[in-house]
Amino acid sequence: MDQYPPAVAALVLFLVTLATAFWFWTREDESAVPYTVDAPGSNLIQCYCPANGKLLGVVNPASPAAIDRSIAKAQEAQVEWAKTSFAQRRRVLQTLLRHILENQSSISTAACLDSGKTRIDSSFGELLVTVEKLKWTILHGEKSLRSERRPTNLLMCYKVNEVRWEPLGVVAACVSWNYPFHNLMGPVISAIFAGNGIVIKGSENTAWSSTYFTNIVRSALQACGHSPALVQSVICWPSVAPHLTSHPGISHITFIGSKNVAHAVATSAAKSLTPVCVELGGKDAAIILDDVTDIEKVASILLRGVFQSAGQNCIGIERIIACQGIYQQLIKILEPRIRSLRLGSTLDEEGDNVDVGAMISSNNFTRLEQLISDATQEGARCLVGGKRYIHPRYPRGHYFEPTLLVDVTPDMTISQEETFAPICVVMKAKDVDNAIQIANSTNYGLGASVFGRSRRGLEKVVSTSKSGMVSVNDFAVYYAVQLPFGGVKGSGYGRFAGEEGLRSLCNTKAVCRDRFPRLISTAIPKPLDYPIASAKKGWEMCVGIVELGYGETLKRRIAGIWKLARNAA
Repeated sequence: MDQYPPAVAALVLFLVTLATAFWFWTREDESAVPYTVDAPGSNLIQCYCPANGKLLGVVNPASPAAIDRSIAKAQEAQVEWAKTSFAQRRRVLQTLLRHILENQSSISTAACLDSGKTRIDSSFGELLVTVEKLKWTILHGEKSLRSERRPTNLLMCYKVNEVRWEPLGVVAACVSWNYPFHNLMGPVISAIFAGNGIVIKGSENTAWSSTYFTNIVRSALQACGHSPALVQSVICWPSVAPHLTSHPGISHITFIGSKNVAHAVATSAAKSLTPVCVELGGKDAAIILDDVTDIEKVASILLRGVFQSAGQNCIGIERIIACQGIYQQLIKILEPRIRSLRLGSTLDEEGDNVDVGAMISSNNFTRLEQLISDATQEGARCLVGGKRYIHPRYPRGHYFEPTLLVDVTPDMTISQEETFAPICVVMKAKDVDNAIQIANSTNYGLGASVFGRSRRGLEKVVSTSKSGMVSVNDFAVYYAVQLPFGGVKGSGYGRFAGEEGLRSLCNTKAVCRDRFPRLISTAIPKPLDYPIASAKKGWEMCVGIVELGYGETLKRRIAGIWKLARNAA
């Protein structure tokens, strides 16, 4: 084959290159675009059973946009709900009460799976207190929120004074994991009876059961002909939570949790000036006086107070302070009983042989072991337990040995910091005054207990205890009768439960109106009407008004009347 001339070859090469470039240029819309894909489930909340480590499921955490949608839905539903009567709201609570009573086993199972507690612990801490709150609200809620007449005075004797409690709108509750059913239901019950909508943020540690528990309430609303959107459940990562707590659509926040998180919540809420009720746990003391008559009975109450829910109880007994006359006897009773406590899960075939359940996670175990070790090095004695426990049937469960630590003194760290664990700390007091001093020595002030016979001794402890609540010859019973719940000092501020808690979720509105509007109403006296004709006469009249209304003697009041008469023209 003859070769082409160089000029022709060059032309052919140019045309081929041009055609190729033109082909790629016309097909640019089909070129590859770089992109990334998140791994499936990478942001999901994985839920495990603390008792055995088995996967329960996954929960998709809420985004800021999802939180906005939840608040908007609750706001829309609340507009109509605020118009309901107390009778309609009671019907919803009655429906909810019936459902809980008929489904105790299912609710208990969900709570036990998600938190690791025993069935008995779930009955005391989840079911009993929830149905008590429902029953109290059904019986006494309307009376607490019914408008009240308030007294008037001489100058305003022609007025009628009234205080009303009206819905705030949509409120929020950020609740802890230790009682996943009750901590969620409690704020919901109060919020909806007060006429509010609510967005409830459960802990990511118990996210698995939150949807089920929320749907129990939503279904009760729907069954009674109301919008289930009134109650919204939000589960999110901590980094997203400030979007909820600073949201201008939230009118009030109830927070149950730790002090560190409370600071973040309060700071966030301050951006929109949202009021917050804060419950932060405590270092509750049980004082045992020398004149206790039935120490065996008292010991049983103390054990329930210490080991309920594996010690993960905000009003659990964290310190037993026994006067020296009863100290050794109490230890002799406690030691064998604590040593015999059995760890495990009550949801399997060996559930009848379990006393104490699992803890929510093992993250705190190293700290607990260090607190106990430090205390023993400083003179305390660890008679039982003191370390994490690898359960032979549930090696992936989170168990800590039931512990008895005695001879603890106020200068030991374990006597000052909340353990939130199955640790029985026993301290000796010289007398009642010393016991009170020890009890008040921490930064906490949530609840307290005192056991004894002498009314004088008992009352002394009650009146000098720096706490928000006190049980006499019992443990935490104030919570079983819906008294206002909350503490002082590092245990938080505000109250939920009872009349005070219900009213805190309302706008307290003061109303003052004429008693006989067609006969008498306010009229500005001429000497005080703008423009002021004479400042001197106006002042004399003001003095007369004050003396008439508030004079401490009849003579001064008569003088006030004279000043009014003299300067009226």
